[in-house]
Amino acid sequence: MRRYPPIADHGLIGDLRTAALISSQGVLDWFCAPRFDSPSLFAALLDHDRGGHFTITAQAPVATTRQLYLADTAILITRFMTEDGVGEVVDFMPLGDAESPPDQHRVIRVMRVTRGALRFRLECRPRFGYARQEHRLETTAGTARFTGPDTTAFLYVGGPGGLVELGADGHDVQTSLSLRQGERAAAVLTVCHNSDARPPEPLTEEGVRHAFSSTYDHWLGWIRHSTYRGRWQQMVNRSAITLKLMTYAPTGAPVAAVTAGLPEQLGGERNWDYRYTWVRDASLSVKALLDLGYAAEADGFRRWLGARVAAGSTVTGEPLQIMYRVDGDPHLPEQVLDHMEGYRGSAPVRVGNDAAGQLQLDIYGEVAYAMSHARDLAHLAGYDGWRNLSSLLDWLAHSWDRPDEGVWETRGGRKDFTFSRVMCWAAFDRGIRLATELARPADVAGWTAARDAIFHQVMTRGYSTRREAFVQHYGGEVLDASLLLMPEVGFLSPRDRRWLSTLDAIETDLVVDSFVYRYDPDASPDGLSGDEGTFSLCSFLYAGALARAGRGGLARYAFDKMLTYANHVGLFAEEIGPTGEQLGNFPQAFTHVALILAALALDEELNHTGT
Repeated sequence: MRRYPPIADHGLIGDLRTAALISSQGVLDWFCAPRFDSPSLFAALLDHDRGGHFTITAQAPVATTRQLYLADTAILITRFMTEDGVGEVVDFMPLGDAESPPDQHRVIRVMRVTRGALRFRLECRPRFGYARQEHRLETTAGTARFTGPDTTAFLYVGGPGGLVELGADGHDVQTSLSLRQGERAAAVLTVCHNSDARPPEPLTEEGVRHAFSSTYDHWLGWIRHSTYRGRWQQMVNRSAITLKLMTYAPTGAPVAAVTAGLPEQLGGERNWDYRYTWVRDASLSVKALLDLGYAAEADGFRRWLGARVAAGSTVTGEPLQIMYRVDGDPHLPEQVLDHMEGYRGSAPVRVGNDAAGQLQLDIYGEVAYAMSHARDLAHLAGYDGWRNLSSLLDWLAHSWDRPDEGVWETRGGRKDFTFSRVMCWAAFDRGIRLATELARPADVAGWTAARDAIFHQVMTRGYSTRREAFVQHYGGEVLDASLLLMPEVGFLSPRDRRWLSTLDAIETDLVVDSFVYRYDPDASPDGLSGDEGTFSLCSFLYAGALARAGRGGLARYAFDKMLTYANHVGLFAEEIGPTGEQLGNFPQAFTHVALILAALALDEELNHTGT
């Protein structure tokens, strides 16, 4: 077991309530339950010694590994090739049914040998509550019960001869078992959010087969609903499945990533918790989902978003805050896990996120942008929903002209960020369209006046005649990749001369061999030490902007090159580091949204030009 595998050296499995990461060595080193944002049960990815892990790997002097997904599913296969044989571990999480307890989650790990013989080594070392809570161990033949203060985990291991004896190693268990060609065994970990939980019935071999078949059929059935038939179907499908895996089914709210604390710079302090729902990221995913044919997922998030608009924020005093927990809870207090080493020594390890209290005015535009894509907004939101949205825009008409912290959640003080103004413009633009199309009562005159005032302000104060480009904030000349969304939201034509010169300036300042930085922190201090890599989200936004600008050849080059930096199973973390490694929380939903949008824009441009 490597002390810290590369961030990208993982596949993702999940049950639409939580998720787990499994390395290409067969190590499950990140898993939180019962929800994405719950305390961890396994977190060796953040502390090899203390974090806990669930390992199934080949017990052989030399083993070559390969990891892959069963096509168009969330079923992960880790294959081990040794001198004596070839074996594999098939990992998945059943999605549950009406009879499954909502706080019960299962990770099923099937071992099998396809050639020769292989000996598997199994270790299960849970560490409850971010490795801060002690647990008790009880074992019987083939079973183990790990009991923490408020969570219980049950492990069953069954092989060809029945239950496999589990050896206690302190409060953990380990064992090994040999399989020959055609034989299989299964380890089933059931996690219950209850310290008094009763042991579930062990899954029989037939039960494991049924769980596998139902999971396999579910994912194939889900991906068949995709309407995408473009040039990059495999990558778009994988991105769609990844977004689905990162969506909390009970509420329809997607998380930004399934991890916390993974560094944007190795050894640096830019280590944040992304296991929450950002209004911005999720709102922009609505168009991507709808364009792929997933109206139910888009509508589910909009209902969640509508409830946030109706409730307001009890934390910031503003009508909305930038992020929430998946159940809509606005409280995300940030704390440091100072007992954890951090990924490869990258500390502090943070959970919670104080950025939830920031002022970011762009979110109001993203809310209106998401709602304007509804197939039937009148049915989806109803009268109360429209009243809440119109009240929000009435408030914004008197509140948009303020400095804020900006889209990147910098901690260097508030400024008049151009992107925030652009998205406030988008809020009024979409609101006016909706009021007109739905014939709903609204202060259209007031909204129009605000929209036009913002437009003139951005064009005069947000555009640098010296740089011939739109800039990050008023009074400065620093560029910002967030502005790549200006044509996407309709603020400017993608072939407007000011936009084309901005695209050229971004290429000069922020693009390195098609990879795009968010901004230059040296030129625009963000209140944090250290550097960061190129943002994969921005790189895909750049490819999409090039396509919409009619630069199809450059766009295709940039897009195809970015795809080569996906990991071995098609997933992206937040950033690409200076040596090509993936950095930051993993996988990042917004990057996969941008990938889908760029693919759609490219297909449209290339179809138009016949290339």
